[in-house]
Amino acid sequence: MSNSTEQPFVLAVPDDDLALLRKKLDLVRFPDELDDAAWSYGVPLADMKRLVSHWVNGYDWRKSEAEINKLPMFTRDIDVHGFGTLNIHYVHQKSEVKNAIPLLFSHGWPGDFLEARKMLPLLTEKSPDHPSFHVVALSLPGFGFSEAPKKPGFAGRQYAEVFNKLMLSLGYNEYVYQGGDWGYILGLHAVTHYGHKHIKAWHTNVPSVGPPKLLSNPLVWLSSWLSSSNNSSQAKHGNARNWRTKGMGYFMEQATQPQTIGYSLTDSPVGLLAWIYEKLVTWTDGYPWTDDEVLEWISIYWFSRSCPAAAGRIYYELTGQNTHDTKAGTKWMSVPLGVSYFPGEIIPTIKAWSSMIGNIVFESEHDKGGHFAAFEQPEKLAGDLWKMYGKGGPAHGVVFGKNGYD
Repeated sequence: MSNSTEQPFVLAVPDDDLALLRKKLDLVRFPDELDDAAWSYGVPLADMKRLVSHWVNGYDWRKSEAEINKLPMFTRDIDVHGFGTLNIHYVHQKSEVKNAIPLLFSHGWPGDFLEARKMLPLLTEKSPDHPSFHVVALSLPGFGFSEAPKKPGFAGRQYAEVFNKLMLSLGYNEYVYQGGDWGYILGLHAVTHYGHKHIKAWHTNVPSVGPPKLLSNPLVWLSSWLSSSNNSSQAKHGNARNWRTKGMGYFMEQATQPQTIGYSLTDSPVGLLAWIYEKLVTWTDGYPWTDDEVLEWISIYWFSRSCPAAAGRIYYELTGQNTHDTKAGTKWMSVPLGVSYFPGEIIPTIKAWSSMIGNIVFESEHDKGGHFAAFEQPEKLAGDLWKMYGKGGPAHGVVFGKNGYD
């Protein structure tokens, strides 16, 4: 592990970068649009014109930057076997509770470390009614303000190594984990390699798992077969098929030729906006996005340390250029696992299938919320973590000497 010390991080985008962004926005050339296309062909032209106009004439990046800088942000060098040293950016929001539980939060694509922002005051607050956490929310390598790998092959095991070495460097020999989207997939890899010894329990809000097989999971297969005709199961199967049929274009491109789309995403702020805004709208459960929220989200990618293209390579590396499943190299672990189900999730999971992921000790179903649960429904997601790790909860006291209470 690197012996480098933690360095405070202050976000300060150079004026020249802002001027270049403004110049590119001023030179935008929009495509045409078919009559009454709405969202059928992608992001509507009217939405794009409104957002670009606001980006030029209304959105204040310096205001967003000042708000982001209120977070306790740091960087630290992490040595990754075979890949040298990566400088990793993270938020480290500590609780005043002496026995707070160390929790690592991981985002996915097209997310970033700010997905955790709304949950930070909830998870770190002191209360006799629920546990408190020391929260570490990192920028994944190649995302946000973390350094990107320079060599091919940086996949699940390497992300897991970054996670664990970061937490150990902060003095957290034992900790718990929360993640959605890629944060869920990388959680599987992290638990496979560091479960029990370091990761004492984990939680996900995106429990994606394929259908059971008769020979490997006979009881789950039978339960699935018996319930296949109920309305809930049919709806979830239908939503999953719809996403695989109509919503996976971005995945295939980034899993096979990420460099090709990377030129557009890195050179055109409008192209980047459309590429990500589509997901912000279609992957959430009717979340009332403000234009400022959208543009701050896009700006984290535009002003990222490497380039917007770097983040998309995770699809290529975790699938071996779309030749294997993202979970390849992971295994079922008995580490306690909590799952939250949100109705707007793009790949809804049949509840009975979740036992194939890991040792389910906690489950919670919600009536509102989508793919970005920490951002859309922070109170509900935080509440699930309180129940899972709180007094009387199934994972209470899993971290030695850190039960979340004074």
